[in-house]
Amino acid sequence: MKPIDIESLRGIEREKGIEFDTIVDALEGALASAYKRQNHDVEDARVVIDRDTGDVTVLAQEVDEDGTVLNEWVDNPRDFGRIVAQTAKQVLMQRLREAEREMTYGEYSGREGDLVTGTLQVHDNRVTVLDLGNAEAVLPVGEQVPNERYQHGTRLRAYITEVRRSYKGPQIIASRTHPNLVHELFRMEVPEIDDGTVQIKGIAREPGHRTKIAVDSTDPAVDPVGACVGSRGMRVSAIVDELNQEKIDIITWSDEPAQLVANALSPAKVDEVYLYDDEGLALVVVPDYQLSLAIGRDGQNARLAARLTGWRVDIRSQTQFAEEQAALQAAFERGEVDEHGNPIGDVEVPVEIDPAATATPQDSGPDERAPTAPVGPAAPTLPDEAVAEAEDPAEERPADPVQE
Repeated sequence: MKPIDIESLRGIEREKGIEFDTIVDALEGALASAYKRQNHDVEDARVVIDRDTGDVTVLAQEVDEDGTVLNEWVDNPRDFGRIVAQTAKQVLMQRLREAEREMTYGEYSGREGDLVTGTLQVHDNRVTVLDLGNAEAVLPVGEQVPNERYQHGTRLRAYITEVRRSYKGPQIIASRTHPNLVHELFRMEVPEIDDGTVQIKGIAREPGHRTKIAVDSTDPAVDPVGACVGSRGMRVSAIVDELNQEKIDIITWSDEPAQLVANALSPAKVDEVYLYDDEGLALVVVPDYQLSLAIGRDGQNARLAARLTGWRVDIRSQTQFAEEQAALQAAFERGEVDEHGNPIGDVEVPVEIDPAATATPQDSGPDERAPTAPVGPAAPTLPDEAVAEAEDPAEERPADPVQE
């Protein structure tokens, strides 16, 4: 048999990025398969290719029922027939494709949680495909931002959520809606996050509309919010542009739950926060003119604050809260409720009673506690948008704390 052109195999190595030994092994297997097709009386065979000279040695084998080799001898054919040679070529190409797929899978299997940049190649009503060069990433419809428009040829960043094996090669699942997409974008733009000086403690996101991100600093000399915003807002502006003008609120993290809730309702100003641990409820009092801002459009600001902090957020204006307190105080003086706001006997109280109204409030200022509030009832339930749950069932994905 003619020697193999080793330089050609080296060319495949450079072009495909597949290791030389892998290519030679595939070629040896393909030639062995072709030899057995041509020599039906041979039980088994193996082929050895010299890595330096390209010389081919065919070793026919006699094996027992268990596959153990009993005898082996050299049987180099002068040449393979055209059909057998074509079969060998097909087997070789198939094995090279398998090797290429396995190599690509190995490259991306460890990149779950990373950002990738690709070119929008295919877009239909359900699936968007990003061409990554040596692989494709799929953006399922559930991972696409509803108000984004994807055009062919657009360069797009996405977050890898999963890498699966498939018979066509690695299937890379990417997302444009995942909260950690924002985390990775900040890590790219803010050196202080990349080196650990500034830490992202939590993210709550409604893709395409608004994101709240809580940050903290391990260095007292570094302002975490200022580091994320950047000079003249350049850092955060780059991220807003990447997210197609999605609004981003950057707040300071606090280990004090009341302070954290107050910060999370930014840009609204908060007067007081009452925490009720048993119910996981934060009753927030804001100036009258700040009520709509604190709640946000369709309850968005309160909802994101609840998801970011893990507390149910119930917002009251100063006037509403004062009326509730006065009503419960009057009921207490009439003997209709006890000091905790619970009805006494069979007396029917004309307002809805919330036992949490007697809890100790905490001022929104750092490390300051307000005196105990006077006994008073909670106001009648506000419209749904005034109360936000920590986990809104309408959301496609709960905003868990980001991965550090």
